[in-house]
Amino acid sequence: MRRIIFHIPVNLDKNIASGSQIRPQLLLKAFKDEGFIVDTIAGYGKQRKHLIRNIKKSIKSGVKYDFLYSESSTMPTALTEPNHIPKYLNLDFNFFKYCKKQQIPIGLFYRDIYWKFPEYQPNSLLKRLILNFFYKYDIYNYKKTINYLYLPSMKMLDYLPNIKTDGFNIKALPPGVTTKFVPNNKDSINKELNIFYVGGIGKVYKFPVLLKVISEMKNINLTVCLRELEWINEKDAYDIYINQNINIIHKSGKDLLPYFSNADILSLFLEPNEYRKFAMPFKLFEYIEKGKPILATSNTAVGEFVKENDIGWVIDYNYSKLKELLEHINNNKQEINIKKQNIQKCAEINSWQNRVKQISKDLSI
Repeated sequence: MRRIIFHIPVNLDKNIASGSQIRPQLLLKAFKDEGFIVDTIAGYGKQRKHLIRNIKKSIKSGVKYDFLYSESSTMPTALTEPNHIPKYLNLDFNFFKYCKKQQIPIGLFYRDIYWKFPEYQPNSLLKRLILNFFYKYDIYNYKKTINYLYLPSMKMLDYLPNIKTDGFNIKALPPGVTTKFVPNNKDSINKELNIFYVGGIGKVYKFPVLLKVISEMKNINLTVCLRELEWINEKDAYDIYINQNINIIHKSGKDLLPYFSNADILSLFLEPNEYRKFAMPFKLFEYIEKGKPILATSNTAVGEFVKENDIGWVIDYNYSKLKELLEHINNNKQEINIKKQNIQKCAEINSWQNRVKQISKDLSI
């Protein structure tokens, strides 16, 4: 039976619903479901130090590991303590070096590069400088230790010019789909087209064009699920579009299931920005799990994925084009069922199990 090390420099908390928590936990489960024995290194520095010590003892006693798979934090590795003080500066990278000496292949998923975009950075110049130093320190150590660097999409590589491919391999490893949750969609479609969006709203999550178009159309309804505080902060900018066609809700978890079930189309039609050119949000794959076609924006990684797999519609972020498309769908609703069939195929190909099989194949060095 194959044995691996699963490493992440943060606590894994099932009660936190962010993609940075859900993704590693689903991958960890997929590894176990595929029959791997998994020794996990996670938690704050003190806990990781203890777990690393135990694994080193196992290796010295003759235990063989096929590979080490790691997921980066949204924070620099050295700053993942609750107080963000780099008390365990080289704990993880020294362990990577140790594994390399033991000829244990290492693959690491590099989660994001928010630190390269001013709109995502803290206002304090000092904080930005500190964060940027430690993010670069992570990359410096990746170059010295890992065999495979995984990215959300290969387009992210365009924003990492200092990473050279002669030291390790680079591949895309976007989120996956829990296929058992993909419903068997019936052919029935609502008489009035129902569109559903659940997610953020704010300076990096903008969709006024979607609201404006639907507010002016008949036989189309839009439900938007947002965090209540975010909606309160942005309400003044969007209130002009809210009418009987548009419903704003604040739900989460199982309370969202009726809305997904009642939707004909799920929306990721967001105003494009530089970050969306390569970002592969967890939300896209959650949508795929629901088995409903997706409305996406062109010139984004999400749009390219939707178009490539033919699981929805992809258009420019433009009032006229959106209105034209929605009128077309309203008059050709059979297209929705065609997209549903493609979604089922896409879900199977992009399952978490297949993500694990890819990692295992890559790191069988």
